[in-house]
Amino acid sequence: MKVILQKDVKGSGKKGDIVNVADGYGAYLLKNALACKADNAGMQINASQKQADAYHKEQERLRAVELGKQIENKTVVLKVKCGENGKLFGAITSKEIAEAFKSSLNIEIDKRKILLDGTIKTVGEQVLAVKLHPTVTVKFNLKVEV
Repeated sequence: MKVILQKDVKGSGKKGDIVNVADGYGAYLLKNALACKADNAGMQINASQKQADAYHKEQERLRAVELGKQIENKTVVLKVKCGENGKLFGAITSKEIAEAFKSSLNIEIDKRKILLDGTIKTVGEQVLAVKLHPTVTVKFNLKVEV
């Protein structure tokens, strides 16, 4: 039996795949709404869903590119307390950098998308990156001041 998977099914395939399965397993997939029959109507619906998914992914990428243009080569200033020798009390986290983006540039960035090479424990300027999309990575300057 040929079916179109509606969700990812372990051992069978990913959402949108057209697979050939045994009749009994096909009945199980259809009953649990994990698949639909691979007839003409199902194929047309599957094609339109794939087209819609591709459109939405491209729109997401374009939004990431636009946000990247706003961020690229900007300087974010972060004021911290430090000791006599210029070392910070603790380290700067990606959460603090995301909050600095929001306060200084009025841009919201997910803290998990900020790429830190290591810990930032000194005053000065560094170049960091933000991965906004799997294909869009942008660099910005972080200036740590007292």
